[in-house]
Amino acid sequence: MCYNYIMKTIIITGASGGIGSAISKKLDKTTNNLILIYNKNKPNVTQLKNASVKTLKCDLTNTEQITAIVSQIIKDYKKIDVLINCAGISHFRQIQDTTEMDYYNVFDTNLKSTIMLTAKVSKFMISEQKGAIINISSMWGCVGASLESLYSASKAAINNLTLSLAKELGPSNITVNTICPGLIDTKMNYNLSNETIQEIINNTPIGRIGKPEDVANLVEFLISEKASFITGQIIKVDGGFSL
Repeated sequence: MCYNYIMKTIIITGASGGIGSAISKKLDKTTNNLILIYNKNKPNVTQLKNASVKTLKCDLTNTEQITAIVSQIIKDYKKIDVLINCAGISHFRQIQDTTEMDYYNVFDTNLKSTIMLTAKVSKFMISEQKGAIINISSMWGCVGASLESLYSASKAAINNLTLSLAKELGPSNITVNTICPGLIDTKMNYNLSNETIQEIINNTPIGRIGKPEDVANLVEFLISEKASFITGQIIKVDGGFSL
């Protein structure tokens, strides 16, 4: 399915990950400027042919780096139309073994980065009186996951952040929505055993795990004009697992 686009300048964080890469491919259009932000693994842009693409390295847990990179983007492109907060890390550990460092690693990467980057970008969206912000959360932020208490809590916080920002930024014609993927076939989940994956599939009405493209398809819709009246939504892309 194809949606009409005007020229957009789009920031995608976590662009080297499975979901981030799929989103980049989906939005690879001649009418888009893609700014792909990464920290450790540089995105593979050889597969992107149509959009104007720039890769920028940034530690999103560092507010000074966030400020500098947003300033550079505004200098180069004059505006930011779309922010897709896709950067995140997982964490598997029993709560009694969880350390304070674990807490900071997970919450700084998953939540702080989303808050601080949104704070910097939204300033320019407000001045333009338009914009779209998409947060990539998780179904575990809705229902919780055993052995993933920190991860689940950080994603639940993103869900509620979305609800608040939709109310705050709506008067400036800025939409804010969150996508909560279920189990998606990405490297983040490669540590799961075959038994665990099969158990999740058995409890998923659609009867399979998700593909990164399942998330990317929804992102494409949510940043289009067809979704201009949709905001403050927590949308699950989990095949019905969390029903």
